[in-house]
Amino acid sequence: MEQPNFNYIKELSGGDKEFEESILIVLRKEFPEECFLFNENFNNKEYLQAADRVHKIKHKISLLGLKEGCELASRFEQDLKNNDTKLYGDFINVLNKIHVYL
Repeated sequence: MEQPNFNYIKELSGGDKEFEESILIVLRKEFPEECFLFNENFNNKEYLQAADRVHKIKHKISLLGLKEGCELASRFEQDLKNNDTKLYGDFINVLNKIHVYL
């Protein structure tokens, strides 16, 4: 089972610790906000808006090295556009891993 990591961010930074720290600050600030808005949209059955939130979150999932999580988010985003919520539990599991990691 894959776990969040900073490998991709370190690769992007080329060893620039300030850059790495700035990315971490943005992730810690934006990730909880985006998750809250996603849950609000999802709970209100606003699936198109929820899909837009998943799209934004997906980029953070990718930054944290979760290749399978990113693929899941892509499928879930498309499913939500068709009012299909079957991947919700799996997506929430990915989000929970990230919350713990950050």
